[in-house]
Amino acid sequence: MCGIVGLFLKDRRLDSSLGSLLSDMLVTMSDRGPDSAGIAVYGKPTLGQIKVTVQSPQAEQDLRSLASDLEKAGLKSSVEIKNTHAVIDTTADLAMVRIFLASRYPQVRIMSAGESIEIYKEIGLPKSVVDRFGIRQVSGTHGIGHTRMATESAVTTLGAHPFSTGLDQCLVHNGSLSNHNNLRRELVREGITFETENDTEVAAAYLTAEMAKGKNLREALAGALDDLDGFFTFVVGTKSGFGVLRDPIACKPAIMAETDSYVAFGSEYRVLVGLPDIERARVWEPEPATVYFWDHAAAA
Repeated sequence: MCGIVGLFLKDRRLDSSLGSLLSDMLVTMSDRGPDSAGIAVYGKPTLGQIKVTVQSPQAEQDLRSLASDLEKAGLKSSVEIKNTHAVIDTTADLAMVRIFLASRYPQVRIMSAGESIEIYKEIGLPKSVVDRFGIRQVSGTHGIGHTRMATESAVTTLGAHPFSTGLDQCLVHNGSLSNHNNLRRELVREGITFETENDTEVAAAYLTAEMAKGKNLREALAGALDDLDGFFTFVVGTKSGFGVLRDPIACKPAIMAETDSYVAFGSEYRVLVGLPDIERARVWEPEPATVYFWDHAAAA
């Protein structure tokens, strides 16, 4: 069943409320998916720095020495530990950081990488996930969240959404893809690797691959309508953008709201009722087979 939320802030004065608003939206969706939850938040990038969010099932053992080990390896970084996750802020080359983690910390998993994205996800109810990572205190420009009811793959941290397969890019999904195994094989031949059997990871990787060919996110989402079979609702985040796509049948529930201050998405209307000035918002159900996209860069 699953529940999706998303919030794209147009008004910078709301940035400090992003974490609180997204948390309330996600917790409202708890009964649509009780086994795991995750949230991606996008903050203001720092020039010349990359964020790498990592997770470890043995966080206290694995993460407490991470900062000093990075320093010893000549990879100038700071590390902020948040429960089972840590955010590495670094001026080092990302490829070198990946090599370091693979060789020195093979048990540590990369959740996301980019200039502005941080992803936190774990097994458990949304309230537990939100509380353990302090999401309510997070500031940012936009974010997406997901609470999962596993139907086609195991209940694991890696199987939780969002999935990130490209820099500053992530995707959450409600539905089921019927051709994901064939598409996975095609993407593997293109050099893409996968960590789970989840069809959502395939969808995320598809968008990453299409954008690597020079398409923008809007074009990649439009291509998904031809290349992905099944029923799905996607909500996608990029460094400066926020996109929504439903399949041509659009059997999964979805509702959106827009004001001068924000754009919001929810699997049900009750997600939206606590947002500021919702009574003055334009509220609608996104059309089937229609790409919706908002971008801070385009508005700048």
